Amino acid sequence: MAGLDAILVARVEVLRREIDRHDHLYHVLDSPEVTDAEYDALVRELRNHEEQHPEIVTSDSPTQRVGSEPVDGFEQVTHRRPMLSLGNAFDDDDFVAWHTRNAGLLEIDEFEMVCELKYDGLAVALTYEGGVLVRGATRGNALVGEDVTANLRTIRSIPQRLRGPNVPSVLEVRGEVYFPKSKFDAFNVQRETDGLPTYANPRNTAAGSLRQLDPKMTAQRPLDIFVYNIGFQEGGQQPESHQAALDYLADLGFRTNPNTALAPSPTRVFNYYRQWIENVESLDYDCDGVVVKINRFDYQNHLGDVGREPRWAIAYKFPAVQAVTTLNAIKFNVGRTGSINPYAELEPVIVGGVTVRNATLHNEDFIRARDLRVGDRVTVERAGEVIPQVVRAWPEQRTGNPPEFEMPDTCPSCGQPVSRIAGEAMSYCRNASCPGQLVRLVEHFVSRGAMDIEGLGVKQSELFIERGRIKDIADIYDLHRYRRELESMERMGKKKVDNLVEAIKKSKEQPLNRVLVALGIDLVGSEVAALLARHFGSIYAIQAAEPEQLAAVPGIGPKIADSVSQYLRIQGNISLVRRLDLAELQLTQEIVDVQVADRPLDGKRFVVTGRLPNFSRSQIESRIKELGGAVSGSVSKRTNYLVAGEGAGSKRADAEALEIAILGEDEFLKLAEGCGDD
Repeated sequence: MAGLDAILVARVEVLRREIDRHDHLYHVLDSPEVTDAEYDALVRELRNHEEQHPEIVTSDSPTQRVGSEPVDGFEQVTHRRPMLSLGNAFDDDDFVAWHTRNAGLLEIDEFEMVCELKYDGLAVALTYEGGVLVRGATRGNALVGEDVTANLRTIRSIPQRLRGPNVPSVLEVRGEVYFPKSKFDAFNVQRETDGLPTYANPRNTAAGSLRQLDPKMTAQRPLDIFVYNIGFQEGGQQPESHQAALDYLADLGFRTNPNTALAPSPTRVFNYYRQWIENVESLDYDCDGVVVKINRFDYQNHLGDVGREPRWAIAYKFPAVQAVTTLNAIKFNVGRTGSINPYAELEPVIVGGVTVRNATLHNEDFIRARDLRVGDRVTVERAGEVIPQVVRAWPEQRTGNPPEFEMPDTCPSCGQPVSRIAGEAMSYCRNASCPGQLVRLVEHFVSRGAMDIEGLGVKQSELFIERGRIKDIADIYDLHRYRRELESMERMGKKKVDNLVEAIKKSKEQPLNRVLVALGIDLVGSEVAALLARHFGSIYAIQAAEPEQLAAVPGIGPKIADSVSQYLRIQGNISLVRRLDLAELQLTQEIVDVQVADRPLDGKRFVVTGRLPNFSRSQIESRIKELGGAVSGSVSKRTNYLVAGEGAGSKRADAEALEIAILGEDEFLKLAEGCGDD
């Protein structure tokens, strides 16, 4: 800004801060200090200065909320920490089970919880550096979302700059963007007046608004946000609880929900839950339940996550919304693992404000148990879930004698035989080259827990499959042959193709257990894959093993053995493994005598209790089992060691009374490395 009048620069800065302050008062605190005309005059003055001196325009200026130029597409953003989904409770028993389970893991009877309303919107992550908004992204697949910064800037309740004396150097917050119901109704009325089609519900309209390629379109829609969590933070105030974090976020200028409440017991949670079932219609946003979170962060860290869900939080859903319609057809799609998934084609019906045309039917047993037949009148339910489900049929309204349901014996996508493992509810297509499961299989194959190939997202996979460049997952390792074609594709370009080819090359270094995970074999996760790799040493040895030999490996069992054996003996999968071998993936590894060197805890029995500094109890227990030890839930004369952290309680007293060795975390780690007392 060299050469500019210092008084002008100072005035522009005063205007920006004053407009930001009034935006916060109006859109966050609902407490305006000036009239609309006075506010408009401030904005008009700032815009005039910026138009006369474009060099002073900044990305966080209030004038930029109106929307920037359209973009060609959205860049991908990798979240610093995954944006996890929540487990569900549908009644008091479900919630009590969640509370009891966590009380056991924390080894305390009660813990303070925070109750929040579960808004039905679109989850986003907002990143601030030096107190300035630099990035906004959608949740996406929890690991990678889309950069929608320009669109999020148009939402006036999202601060462009943070407030207060304790602004972190880096802060990522999570929130839910929604379309207020009152404004949605007015928005639809205006569209109808203008001769435009109206929208079905606020949630989908909010999601679609955020994914407009032209931010000016987003700016025309009165979206709002509630910020509900800190995803990542460097510097600033360090809250020790969720409630303290919400208070801190409010101090920084974020809009948090005023209906949050602390609950010291399940009874208080039930009271909060029932209060909002009765009053949910008074809210100006869609709400389908209550989110309950354990308040203390040290408790949250101790409990950790399971899969893509935190143990320390749960969504307690409101009662389901139902409607009756006609089941027009039963159709099938193919899942990533080859599961044959039946679904219902319905006569369109509005359920909870959403037009439902399809609903899940889960599996063959579900359909038979309800005697669902094409042409039946059926009850459809939405319990806050993305996919509705058919609850029951009304056979007394049935006309004629429609045939009973029959599961297909061949895959609806590739025509290969379908199999069903004894004791399992699902039927599977075991052909890894099946087109119906290929997109989802590629998505799984390249994911972080598998081959970890960055740059090959769902849209690129769909395009490569459509063009015939990926017919099965082994074709990924031939993509380098089509560089020029890839560079010419939409949203690719030379740099992205170079990065993709390099990521594919690097993935060849992934060990055998990661390859086994990547194949997408049903029931084979990271732990099972590691057991198979260590025991057999190569994919060919696993392939040659009889189901009984596979089941004999500790931790495998007959169901997993049948699934692995069936998968690896299908001709198409045999060919796939050979091609992966030719592509130089790591399909072998050295077999280590785990009975000696790697099992220093063999024959030892452990009990783990209390809160450890750096590991969750489940992590310590898993390590004990890996190294040959056994884990028990209670202290007895047979116990060799008690691993005890903070709040060990009665188990420590029992161990002391029985003169059982008590280990802290550091002492256990030494023992696990074979360096401790025998």
